[in-house]
Amino acid sequence: MNPQAAKELLRLYRPETADAESVEFAAALALARADAELARWFENHCAVEKILRARFQGFKAPPGLKEQILSEHHAWQVRRRWRRPAQLAAVAAVCVLVAVVISLVRPAHDDESLAAFRRRMVKTAIKTYTMDLETNDPRQIRAFLAQHKAHADYVLPKPLETTSSTGCGVLRWQDRTVSMVCFHSDRPLRPGVKTDLFLFVIDRAALPDAPGSGPPQFATLNRFSTASWAEGGKFYVLAGIGDEAFLRMFF
Repeated sequence: MNPQAAKELLRLYRPETADAESVEFAAALALARADAELARWFENHCAVEKILRARFQGFKAPPGLKEQILSEHHAWQVRRRWRRPAQLAAVAAVCVLVAVVISLVRPAHDDESLAAFRRRMVKTAIKTYTMDLETNDPRQIRAFLAQHKAHADYVLPKPLETTSSTGCGVLRWQDRTVSMVCFHSDRPLRPGVKTDLFLFVIDRAALPDAPGSGPPQFATLNRFSTASWAEGGKFYVLAGIGDEAFLRMFF
């Protein structure tokens, strides 16, 4: 069983149920324990299922709803013929109800907005991270990203091209691949810290509300400044510790 097949099977897995002991999931669970990327996905899946379960359990049916449903079901049974307009209206009502419920219980990580992507990438930069490859050779960075089916044909602003590289990593966001390219601006860094600039690259189509081509848009999150822009079918977020003036030096 490969990771993709395991992921498809584990989509049916429900945490804190008999699924944990089911032979059906045994091989996929074993692979999730051995594969780091699959393990991260599975942990996220279980967290979502727990959120959905808790929210559905919190719903309370209005008084008399059960009796109303049984009564209307009986009325439908005794009808010999359905009226087409009424049937379509009922189907439409059910679709609207389902859409409302999904919008109420959808967890925050389903947010595909640019703001959500930017927050997640800055969080990645803030927390303790490990680069998949540490090197100051831009050619090795691009080769590594290409080898791992990540975005390797990114285009850098001219000042960033001459900034020292420190390495790269391959991330996932909403089941999309994100290339992380790390730089050092030559400012003094704390012991053990090698990077103070992070470039994140993702498909433009992954961010429905992201702007099209144009000058970078600057925003501040925590102690990080960010610059976001689209180019060539890709979307870029550059994050660095400092103010907007510091980040503008790389454009």
